[in-house]
Amino acid sequence: MSDLPPLTIGIEEEYQIVDPKTGELKSSICRLLETGKLILREQLQPELHQSQVEIGTKVCETPAEAREELVRLRQAVMALAARDGLKIAAAGTHPFSSWSDQEVTPFDRYLGIAEDMQLVAQRLLTFGTHVHIGIEDPELRIAVMNAARAMLPQLLCLTTSSPFWIGQTTGFKSYRGIVFGDLPRHGIPPTFGSEAEFQGLVDTLVKTNCIPDGSKIYWDVRPHFKFPTLEFRICDVTTRVDEAACVAAIFQALVAKLAKLRSAGQSPPSYPSILIEENKWRAMRYGLDGNLIDLATERERPARELIGELIEDFLADAIDELGTRSEIAYAYRIMDEGTSADRQLATYQRTGDLHAVVAQLIQETEEGVL
Repeated sequence: MSDLPPLTIGIEEEYQIVDPKTGELKSSICRLLETGKLILREQLQPELHQSQVEIGTKVCETPAEAREELVRLRQAVMALAARDGLKIAAAGTHPFSSWSDQEVTPFDRYLGIAEDMQLVAQRLLTFGTHVHIGIEDPELRIAVMNAARAMLPQLLCLTTSSPFWIGQTTGFKSYRGIVFGDLPRHGIPPTFGSEAEFQGLVDTLVKTNCIPDGSKIYWDVRPHFKFPTLEFRICDVTTRVDEAACVAAIFQALVAKLAKLRSAGQSPPSYPSILIEENKWRAMRYGLDGNLIDLATERERPARELIGELIEDFLADAIDELGTRSEIAYAYRIMDEGTSADRQLATYQRTGDLHAVVAQLIQETEEGVL
């Protein structure tokens, strides 16, 4: 994309801290931070619950570089956890640990969230992948966000990893999305005519004491409140590192394609939020095995077909110009073998044992890392 600025990549992943003997979540973030902050500094962060830990890559130029960063960071966090006999697992929800047993991280930020949101915050025992794509031009960020909304459910279909909740099979491939839906200011964002219109909304929310700043807007894609990035937040955390690199590459190609169209004076069709939300619901419920609405033709089609068309038709030129086809090719393995949610359900169906599911998550989180 020679006529575009570098579309840098940053990835944040939220992990479960697990006791491998019991399979349960372990409230151990404070112990991890004691040594971890000395080693990883700002790349290691706590989360709302003490059984959660978040990592963030440095700013990367390519999906391959981002993958290397994820491998390094996963290795480091796993080594820190191992000092206390613990393991790290990447999945959107824990198969059986209950939110009611988790301790809130005793930092002002998280205690404030717990006080403000009460039971909603305590129930928010979910884990996601956030992909940042660097876009310096604020007007371009808004334009890309407007257009990218329609493709978000397809990306969720590729990353579902939360079929269980407190020991129950939920019937969803991404129950994380259901739990996260309790938050205010969540879901598919509205469209905006300009950066000024978006900033005006943020200013009003701040002025009326709804939020302290833009970090409390929890949309599935949002302009980051501090960095010049567009942050894609819809995905469950991906269990395998290759899944994370794949989805980051797709988001980068999506931004590149939409920016290229805008530069050429072309505007992708705009679709009603209610239809995009319908597709998101279907993605959460059925994942790759369901049908999505083909918004262009207003008929339903298999999710795998629409994902294939997104990659091979809409994004093909951007993928080739970025040179990321090898990373994105992993999407076809996901569509062939299933997502983490599909694999978890298959293990449970085979064994009837949620502890076996946790053991599988630990093993797959380490795959390609250790």
